Amino acid sequence: MTTGSTSDPGFDTSVAHIARVYNYWLGGTDYFPADKAAAEQAMAAYPDIVLSARANRAFLRRAVHYLAGQAGIRQFLDIGTGIPSANNTHEVAQAAAPESRVVYVDKDPVVLAHARMLLMARPGGTTDYIDADLRQTAAILDGARRTLDFSQPVAIMLMAMLQHIGDEDEPYAVVRELLAAVPAGSYLALSHPAKDIEAEKMAELGARLNQMMAEKVTLRDRDEAAAFFGGLELVEPGLVNAPDWRPGTAEEAATPAALWCGVARKP
Repeated sequence: MTTGSTSDPGFDTSVAHIARVYNYWLGGTDYFPADKAAAEQAMAAYPDIVLSARANRAFLRRAVHYLAGQAGIRQFLDIGTGIPSANNTHEVAQAAAPESRVVYVDKDPVVLAHARMLLMARPGGTTDYIDADLRQTAAILDGARRTLDFSQPVAIMLMAMLQHIGDEDEPYAVVRELLAAVPAGSYLALSHPAKDIEAEKMAELGARLNQMMAEKVTLRDRDEAAAFFGGLELVEPGLVNAPDWRPGTAEEAATPAALWCGVARKP
């Protein structure tokens, strides 16, 4: 699919989807007019959303590098994959540890169309893709067991995903169910759009996206984001704005963002 494609993709392109909106922010080409419109409405509300999206991708790269390197993790469950971009989880993990196994999970048909690209593991590594919604924890875990050994530590990756689970759908219970399935020594890496950083702009961003996207947005403050890590041991520097989590360069450290991010170990 290319920008502005008029062919019938087999799903409703008149409603924006977060994976394609995010692809627009990252400078990709896999979106439709409705996605572009929603993305630009959000940009008008919070002009730094493009930089914030890039900061989220940079956090993903740094978190996976830490997990595959210093933490010695060899299994990754990346939920909310999104349309492939640079430094995907399997690329970073398998560059550090070629034997790493990575399972991706997403629900967007455009992401599914790109799954073949995601499945191109490096020699020695393994990748798989599951078509499922984050709320379908049993289906995710059952599918992941085709590739991952749940008797060994797993890193659960939830990058800017949980804002699409409203409080009525019990997002904390979803995370607890995922963590209950993995053994001690596993990790949770998570980013979440903040409602207490650039609060007015972020509130307007959320309101505009909620008018135009199928997936609604629930922003959360630092305490609410921290609650996802209940019972876990946060890795230094703890729960911080994305640019402050072990930045690799001065440019990364200075990037504007409104995302609470952290990595924590299951004891």
